[in-house]
Amino acid sequence: MEIVIAIAIGLLVATGLYLILREQTFSVILGLTLLSYAVNLLIFASGRLAVDAPPLALDQSLRQSDPLPQALVLTAIVISFGMTAYLAALALRAMGDVGSDRIDGNEEDRP
Repeated sequence: MEIVIAIAIGLLVATGLYLILREQTFSVILGLTLLSYAVNLLIFASGRLAVDAPPLALDQSLRQSDPLPQALVLTAIVISFGMTAYLAALALRAMGDVGSDRIDGNEEDRP
């Protein structure tokens, strides 16, 4: 199970970095979103990946998951959603002002 999560985190980071280095604003926003998903998976995996383990020690079992990373991931999801909405609004505003979707703002792309 750990190797699957590690591969998923690696793929999300690689894809996110590739998209951040693109020229269009939508690709940058999508890359940042994928990086936030990778960080959420990393935080979630730090709370011990255990199958059939209760989240709380109600029956005094020895195997239990840690509820703190789960709470941190829930908070990070809300923050990343707000960040994505803000960046999308900022990209739409820049598209309306400049008339181009490019990050570098070359003069030759303007109509």
